[in-house]
Amino acid sequence: MRRMNEPANLSPDDVITCRVTRWFFQRMGILAVMMVGMGLYFCYDGKFGYRNENKIVDRKDWFEGDFLKSYDMAKKDGTLEQWMSKARSEGLPTGENGEPPRWPTYAAQFGWQEKVKRHSEEEIAQQFWWGGAMLAIALFVGLKVLIDFRKTLIGHADRMIMPGGAEVRFADVFKVDKRKWPVKGLAYIFYRSDDSERRAVVDDLKYGGADKVLDRLIASFKGELIEKAPDEDEPPDQPVAEPQK
Repeated sequence: MRRMNEPANLSPDDVITCRVTRWFFQRMGILAVMMVGMGLYFCYDGKFGYRNENKIVDRKDWFEGDFLKSYDMAKKDGTLEQWMSKARSEGLPTGENGEPPRWPTYAAQFGWQEKVKRHSEEEIAQQFWWGGAMLAIALFVGLKVLIDFRKTLIGHADRMIMPGGAEVRFADVFKVDKRKWPVKGLAYIFYRSDDSERRAVVDDLKYGGADKVLDRLIASFKGELIEKAPDEDEPPDQPVAEPQK
């Protein structure tokens, strides 16, 4: 597990103060920016994108209906040359090699997609709902950063104070689960308090120096220490436990 910016040597009486890491703030910042971007994208589609696509669909319906019908009528009546002259003056395709005008040719003039889909009012409304949800998540992430900004994990000689304020005395801890520590920097501390069993989480990626607090706990720990996942030939619900001596 990587080490944070903490002193290399600590005496038992030193108080270890673990503050929120820059990595955590960067991660939350990236998440917030992503959510804002997605939220604005959804709102843009609801306000402009989907409605513009519906206008293109209307134009395609006109092209494949009235416009091509007028071409067929002019060809049938022998007035195709006049029809083509008028179409050119209006910037409309006239067809090639005796073939009728094609929608892809007309759509390409404006940079439109050849295949377009009509969006219902319900689908348009859903874009605003999704956009609002993404922006709400971004706001939640921002609030979490503000709330967590001053939180700390504090390690004393015989106890630790969790970021939420709970006090975990080392003597009350009966199990430590470190299976996620090597990869995710997470350790689960099980302890007894007020005649009930509780769980605390030590997060080394979020709180710089949390590994020092965990090392201090394990140094005097007498309970069950779980350090690795089960082997492939062992049942998945039977963790490998290594009692601390």
